[in-house]
Amino acid sequence: MKNIVHFRDLGNMDYGYAWDVQESIFKNLIDRKLKNRVLPLDDQLSVEHQLLFVEHPPVITLGKSADEKNVLLQKDALAARGIQLFHINRGGDVTYHGPGQLVGYPILDLDQFTTDLGVYLRNIEEVIIRTLAEYGLQGERSPGETGVWLDVGKWSARKICAIGIRTSRWVTMHGFAFNVNTQLEHFNVIIPCGITDKAVTSLEKELGKKIPMEEVKALVKKHFATVFDCTLIP
Repeated sequence: MKNIVHFRDLGNMDYGYAWDVQESIFKNLIDRKLKNRVLPLDDQLSVEHQLLFVEHPPVITLGKSADEKNVLLQKDALAARGIQLFHINRGGDVTYHGPGQLVGYPILDLDQFTTDLGVYLRNIEEVIIRTLAEYGLQGERSPGETGVWLDVGKWSARKICAIGIRTSRWVTMHGFAFNVNTQLEHFNVIIPCGITDKAVTSLEKELGKKIPMEEVKALVKKHFATVFDCTLIP
């Protein structure tokens, strides 16, 4: 039987509010797991996996291993440009979220999927790779780096999707940031993921036109359901 994943589109939401939503779902799922360990089988609580979509106002986030030198402006200078700054509890370095970027937060109990984090990350990449293929683009993995890229191994290599996660008791949060119609100039105030030798791109830049976000969301949902072998419900 396929896992059921509840889908929610949060629309445009401030990063701090969306983080609170994630944390609430994440903690609830962990609490259910812990309670189920002591409950009889017939009384155990259902597992409620969730996938959240959201677009954020301009914000820079620094993961647990981030080097603050990869943020090239001071906080007040960022604020003057309307860009917030958050230190957060995912893995990875520094990244940017903003309008026109599809951010996905899978909050899953990996005990029901796979307890191999490498496989989990590759599955997220696969969702985006399959979505890019719908537009005639060849998304690729870059050895030793997480995310989805174009032209790996060439001077023109560029990143189109960043991935950073947190897990506790095999429950996940945070996720991916897929540049659809993203304002790429905002990436100039950081060294994305601490990588200095590769550029950043978007679906809009690659195709030379804006892409309807609802169209992209539908494709990502379709491929997520296939790759994770699950059923998405509202």
